[in-house]
Formats: sequence, structure tokens, C-alpha cells
Amino acid sequence: MGRAYQNRKESMAKTADAKTKVYSKYARELYVCAKSGGADPDANLALRGLIDRAKKDQVPSHVIEKALDKAKGGGGEDFSPARYEGFGPGNCMVIVDCLTDNPNRTFGDVRLCFTKTKCKIGTPGSVSHMFDHCAILAFRGDDEEAALEALMEADVDVTDIEKEDGKVTVFAPHTDYAKAKQALTEALGGSEGTLDFEVDEIQFLPQTTTAVSGDDVALFEKFMDMLNDLDDVQNVYHNAEIEET
Repeated sequence: MGRAYQNRKESMAKTADAKTKVYSKYARELYVCAKSGGADPDANLALRGLIDRAKKDQVPSHVIEKALDKAKGGGGEDFSPARYEGFGPGNCMVIVDCLTDNPNRTFGDVRLCFTKTKCKIGTPGSVSHMFDHCAILAFRGDDEEAALEALMEADVDVTDIEKEDGKVTVFAPHTDYAKAKQALTEALGGSEGTLDFEVDEIQFLPQTTTAVSGDDVALFEKFMDMLNDLDDVQNVYHNAEIEET
């Protein structure tokens, strides 16, 4: 797998406006997760993991609590996931994950990002088969054997495990995310039963990379900015390898 995952998920600039967008994206995801699986983090492992990630990204507690309270109320918007795939600048492959209450509007907005940057939106499955949908968990430690044993005992289908610079990184199918995290925490969390994950993500990892160079670099940056500015867009994954000039 390697550590390519570190740069595959587009992160937004840390401005006040961008932080507000990050909070909004988390609030929407927390609401959907709590509404579908229950608002109790102890019973909903996916929600617990999402709350942990939100706190790591410095999402204020009141934003998290408001999203959960909204889900408990049973009313509110009816968001559903939507995924769009296509080819970006330099013919790189792109996956756009959204949560939307109006699929027609969201498709139109995402398609406009593609067309305005001379890119091509594709059909479902057109590029996702070239990505691995993975849960990625990384924590400080040097005993990957103990981690692997705990995962195997929990019937987690480990894709890869690596140790470097005092950090163990586990890759597993996205469907095993909650199971993998719980197994690692119980086995390696010590007497307190907690494990500090430096990376706690579900991502699409590209199986290959595509070089993006020359004029396509500026176009790629514009494309990503346009997508990240859309309220419905939650995450953007790509296989672009930007070549510095």
C-alpha cells in the first residue's frame, strides 16, 4: 500500500471560512451517521469513530452535539450519499463523495466543476475499480505482530500492515473499519483501554498514479477548489501526482 494515502485526500486551507466548511461537512456526516445507526456512540461504532475524527480536526463540541441532537429529533433533512467519478486535468482519475438532499442539484453542480475545467465526468464505476476502498488506522508503536494477531482474532481481513518511524499503519477493507478499530483498541489500549490513532480514515487509495504537469497543474488546483467549495461535497479522492516545475 505504501504511505501514498497521506496526500490522496484533499485537505482544505486552514482559513476561517474553510474551517466553517469543515465543521459543516462533519455536522452533515454526523447527522446522517447518527440517524441511520443511532445517536449513541457506544452502540454505533461508526459514529464513535466519526466523532473521534471530528475532534481531531478541532470541530467544536457544540457542533457535534447539535448534529446528534438533530438526529435524535427524527426530523430535519433527508440526506443521502452520492458518488461521482471521472477524469480530471491531465487525465487523472477522480472520485467525488457527496451527501445531498437534492441529487439533481448536486449532480449539476459537480458536473459544472468538471466541464469548467475541461474535465470529463464518467459513469458509476468508470474509475473506482482503480482504487481500493480502505480503512486506514495508524498509531504509535513498534509491535505490528501484536496488532496483526489482534486483527486476525477479530476476523479483520487485513490488506496490509507496515511499521516505520515508530508508527504502525494498518490497511483493511472499509467494511471492517469499526471492527478493526475496536480490536486494536482492546488489544493495545493498555489499562485505560484507549489508543491514540494518528490516522483514522476511510479512503479511496489509487492503485496507480497519473502525472499532472505544466498547465494542467493550475487547472487541477482550480478543479479541486471548485469541488471543495460545494456544500454537498464531503471528500475528493484522486490519483494525481503533481509534478513541480
